[in-house]
Amino acid sequence: MALLEVNDLHTSFFTDAGEVRAVNGVSFNLERGKVLGIVGESGSGKSVTAYSIMQILAGTGKIVSGSIKFDGQELVSAGEKVMKDIRGNKISIIFQDPMTSLNPTYTIGHQLMEAIMLHTDRDKKQAWDRAVEMLKLVNVNSPEKRMKQYPYEFSGGMRQRVMIAMALACEPDILIADEPTTALDVTIQAGILELMKDIQKEIGMAIIMITHDLGVVAQLCDEVIVMYAGGVCEQGTADEIFYNPCHEYTKGLIRSIPTTSNDGEKLEPISGTPIDLLNMPAGCPFAPRCDAAMKICIREKCERMVINEDHQSACWMNVKKAVETV
Repeated sequence: MALLEVNDLHTSFFTDAGEVRAVNGVSFNLERGKVLGIVGESGSGKSVTAYSIMQILAGTGKIVSGSIKFDGQELVSAGEKVMKDIRGNKISIIFQDPMTSLNPTYTIGHQLMEAIMLHTDRDKKQAWDRAVEMLKLVNVNSPEKRMKQYPYEFSGGMRQRVMIAMALACEPDILIADEPTTALDVTIQAGILELMKDIQKEIGMAIIMITHDLGVVAQLCDEVIVMYAGGVCEQGTADEIFYNPCHEYTKGLIRSIPTTSNDGEKLEPISGTPIDLLNMPAGCPFAPRCDAAMKICIREKCERMVINEDHQSACWMNVKKAVETV
C-alpha cells in the first residue's frame, strides 16, 4: 500500500470574481522512501496541491472533491483534530520563503523547541537537546550559540537549513518541500539539495519536491508529475520524463533549460502566458500556447494515455502518433 494516495483531487478558491479551479483532478501515489517531483510554472497548482494535503488552504479555498489517504487513513473528511496530529508529526512542510516562515520576534531555539514540544512529549530540556541535534544534522555551525539568535542574524541559506531542521525534528514520514531553494544562489542551492538527499537516505522518509526547476528534479526525484492549469499533463519516472517527454508542455519546459551544450544558441521559452483559471477552455488548456496544437486540442480535452508502465501523458499528439503507426 502506498504511503500517500491522492485520487481525483479538486480544490477551488471562491472569490468575488468567481470560482478559481486551482487543482483539477490530480491523482498520484507516493511510496515510502521515494522522492516525487511536482513541476510546473507559477500558477499551475503545485503549491495548492501540497496545501490541500496539509489542509492549510486560505479562507476562500476548499477541497471540492476527491480523496487524500495517508497510510490508509482518509484526510479530506478527517477533521481538524486529526490533522493537527498529522501536521508536523507525520507530514511536514518547508515553505518557499524562510524569512516569512520564521517569526522575527523569537529566537531560532524558541521556534524549534516550540515545534518539538507541540508534536512530542519531550520536556523543555529534551526539546533543547533535540533542537541542537537537528541544527547539527543540517550543518549549522555553533548550534548552541545559534539557538539564541534571531532569524535576521542568519543568511538565507542558513534560514532554509533551520526550516529543514524544524520540519524534520519529529521525524515525519513525508516531507513536502515547496520551492525550498528558489531564493538561494546556485552554490547554496546545491548544498541544500545534497543535504536533503543525505537526510532522506538516512531516515528513509518520502519527499514531495515542488519546483519549477527541472535541474532540481533531475538531481533529486525518482518520479515526476508535470502540472499545468491545475491538472496533471504528464506523469512518470524521472528518466521517462527527461528522455522520453510526451506532452508538448513538458517538451517546452525541457527546451527552456539552459545547458552547457547550447553552443551559443538562444533558449526557446514557452510563448504566451498561463491560462486564466476563471475561464477554463473546453479543450487542452495548453493549446493556446502550443505550436503543435490541432483542432481537436481546442475542442476537446485529452485524457491521460498510458505510454508504458512507467509513463502517462494527456496529449493528443500521442493519439495522433499511435494512429499513424498502426
